[in-house]
Amino acid sequence: MAVAAEEAAAAAREPAGRPAAGPALLRLPEELLLLICSYLDMRALGRLAQVCRWLRRFTSCDLLWRRIARASLNSGFTRLGTDLEQSHFTRWWGYSPVSWPEGMASVPVKERVKVSQNWRLGRCREGILLKWRCSQMPWMQLEGDSLYISQANFILAYQFRPDGASLNRRPLGVFAGHDEDVCHFVLANSHIISAGGDGKIGVHKIHSTFTVKYSAHEQEVNCVDCRGGIIVSGSRDRTAKVWPLASGRLGQCLHTIQTEDRVWSIAISPVLSGQLMMHLGSDFPPGAGVLDVMYESPSTLLSCGYDTYVRYWDLRASVRKCVMEWEEPHDSTLYCLQTDGNHLLATGSSYYGVVRLWDRRQRACLHAFPLTSTPLSSPVYCLRFTTKHLYAALSYNLHVLDFQNP
Repeated sequence: MAVAAEEAAAAAREPAGRPAAGPALLRLPEELLLLICSYLDMRALGRLAQVCRWLRRFTSCDLLWRRIARASLNSGFTRLGTDLEQSHFTRWWGYSPVSWPEGMASVPVKERVKVSQNWRLGRCREGILLKWRCSQMPWMQLEGDSLYISQANFILAYQFRPDGASLNRRPLGVFAGHDEDVCHFVLANSHIISAGGDGKIGVHKIHSTFTVKYSAHEQEVNCVDCRGGIIVSGSRDRTAKVWPLASGRLGQCLHTIQTEDRVWSIAISPVLSGQLMMHLGSDFPPGAGVLDVMYESPSTLLSCGYDTYVRYWDLRASVRKCVMEWEEPHDSTLYCLQTDGNHLLATGSSYYGVVRLWDRRQRACLHAFPLTSTPLSSPVYCLRFTTKHLYAALSYNLHVLDFQNP
């Protein structure tokens, strides 16, 4: 943000030394002053920063703002305090940034808290990143500074521009191989694992031209997931199957699970047990299919679907009843969900491209953003977000909500 850049530049020009004269507070040891400031809330820290230049610099340190960030919406910290911005860097580049490379400086925690207030208040600027001429059912994934999105039987990779609210128009890569539309795909181990309407699974290496596809199900493959060298797939043919990712064993089914209905969503637990452990829920009404599911930890997961509810499951408490649920207020099917691993939950509805933001500490919806008008009503087929932007894929457009520069 422009204001943040100006503040950072002003702070860089200021002397680092503590004032020689002033109130007794300034003469306290820094460790003691840090302890005192740790009890202050966001407003009090902001007021203290206005006392003098040295206190403005002191109260901007990340350590003071981490506690506030953990209580904020989508500030980049999980419930356990893990910094997702740093962990994403480590996963993408292969090392932990003791010092950040030039041009990739970490966003100060204080600035992340400022942006999180825009999420809380629903302040954002809407834009359209991509358009397509015919109706699609797109799926997408984010990885580093790249966006991967399916269009018909292709998967396209685009690079974000530095603002995160626009894309370089020329794709970085095009991944093909299916005879019908791509229904779903995931990124894992430098591979794209795709599920197609042709009943096949595709395996594409991201940084090469290697592509393999194999017949997996008798009908379309609705969903796929991959973790730890294992692929799982679910299909309209009422089966879920387990496959190896190893190049010499692609296409060899390891296990088939017969289900009583079509499989619309599937996810592998972060702890690979290698077997079906349990069934979730009981006494659901007919048609209460789950369209999206995601793990937050080995024992907690979220689900949403046709019966208009988002459910939060804790396997340690019960496998028959969820521990919390949120109901879509307009009785719309929920096609997709996403969470920041802490307090923010986002859902995509079946009508008018409605994206809803939820604070998981409350029952009621926090904000709703209808992204289409009546003539172009579309479900939100997939959504993803970072600490600054939310991306929603609809039938004809890829939308962005910019919370950094509302």
